[in-house]
Parts: sequence; structure tokens; C-alpha cells
Amino acid sequence: MYILEYKELIKNLVISDLKTKYSSSVLGFAWSMLNPLMMMIVLYFVFNSVFKMTQEHFALYILIGLTGWRFFAFGTTMAMYSIVGKASLVTKIYIPREILTFSSVISALISSLLEFLVLIPLMFILGVSPTIYIVFFPVLHILFFLIIYGIALALASLFVFYRDINQIWDVLIQMGFFLSPIVYPLSLIPEKYLFYYMLNPITRMIEMYRDVLLYGKLPGLMDIGIVLIFGIVLFLFGSWLFRKLSPRFAEGI
Repeated sequence: MYILEYKELIKNLVISDLKTKYSSSVLGFAWSMLNPLMMMIVLYFVFNSVFKMTQEHFALYILIGLTGWRFFAFGTTMAMYSIVGKASLVTKIYIPREILTFSSVISALISSLLEFLVLIPLMFILGVSPTIYIVFFPVLHILFFLIIYGIALALASLFVFYRDINQIWDVLIQMGFFLSPIVYPLSLIPEKYLFYYMLNPITRMIEMYRDVLLYGKLPGLMDIGIVLIFGIVLFLFGSWLFRKLSPRFAEGI
């Protein structure tokens, strides 16, 4: 498998992505946590008066949702440029092109893990103690990675030939933010629409994050099963599309 055969190249690409992301700013990685914290503060004061009576620990509720959403939004968006942004590796040498997209999503994964890690002391500060169920967090993150990687493969391959994809994806990301329970509780969704709303795998992922981090309970088997099915389907579709288009990447770039 290309991951094992090219592990050194993948490691170097990930390190390069992380250096590019953090080295040019004064605060470096701190911005990755300051950004969602500042957004949480704004959203907290905007929505607290509406939801504080129905949602306990509303600040953490928002912050967990934002951190999970950032992994999805940044992971897919960064990976979209993974082929076009490394044109020399596509046109001058032969490597499995999936490596470029994989390394991009891995760098987003590492950034996301660091952001979630910073959540732990914040939980204690805000009066919530993590339970033993937090050990299931890595399993959830791997499931989310599978979904993001599958979408990333499709976006990266399509962007080589259709540069408007980034504009379309930006709109979809904005829509997805409000169609997922990031700043409002699930209880607001009318019962007749709840089934369709829960078909969104991002909704289930964010709720499962909250289960293990905030509520101290195991996610439901149905939630895990549905997310896993979505992940496998998206990965297979993304891989198929990537392999179909990759022979023409050089001419598309």
C-alpha cells in the first residue's frame, strides 16, 4: 500500500504543510485555538439568551461543535488544493498522487487533534470533568477522517479540471455549518424533519463527540454504524473518481 511504501515522503509533506500553516504567523498554533475560542465567545453571547435554558454547558457545547466542524471544513478545503498546489510533484516525478491529498488531510488531522487536546483543560475550567468514555474519542476521529478523506479525494481531483469547485464548496461549507447542530440543540429540529436531518453524517459525528467529551456516555451503535457506512461509501467513491481522473492531472494542471 502506498502509505507504507511512501511513509517518509508523507511525513515530509505533512511537516511541510504544518510549517507553512504556522511558521508565518506570530502566534503560530495558538491561532488554531484562538480562532474557535473567539468564535465561541461571539456565538455564546448571541445565542446564550435563546438556548441557555435548554442546553447545559452551552459554551462547551458550541466549542466542541466548532472544533469538530473546523476539522471537516479545513481538512476538505486544504486537500482540494493538494494536487494543483504541488504541481511539480505531479508533472516531474512519479508518485501515487493520492499521497498528496492524504498528507494534506493528515496535517488537518494533527491540527484538529491539538485543538481537541486544548479542550481538556478548558473543560475543567468550565466545570466539566472528562469521563472514561473519552478513550473512544480516537475511534470517532478516525471515522471522521475516513469521511473527510473520501470527500477530499473527490474535491482534489475535480479541482484540477473545474476551478469553480472551490467557490461551490465554500457555499456548501457555509450551508453545512447551519445545517449541523453546532450552535443550536437538536431539540429545535421538528420531529417530522428529524429523520432527514440525522441523515447528515456530520450531525451524528458532532453529537458523538459531545457524547464522549461532554456528556460522558457511549455513542449509539446506530450512529457509529451510519457514520461508518457513509465513510466507506465516500472513500470508495472518492478513490474511484481520483483514479479515473488522475491520468490526466498533468495536462489539467
